[in-house]
Amino acid sequence: MEEEVLTCAEASKYLKVSKSFLYKKAKEKEIPAMKVGNIWRFTRSSLNRWINQRLGIKEG
Repeated sequence: MEEEVLTCAEASKYLKVSKSFLYKKAKEKEIPAMKVGNIWRFTRSSLNRWINQRLGIKEG
């Protein structure tokens, strides 16, 4: 199965946060992200893991 990669706009919609918040957290390495050139990208699965960790939900 191929990993779904989200743009900042898509990730901000998915998380229901502003793009500026997302950029800040990505730059501070507080949210899982990667840079492709000068553009931030996010994977849906890593965002889901991040959400679960913040909520204290164990995976497995």
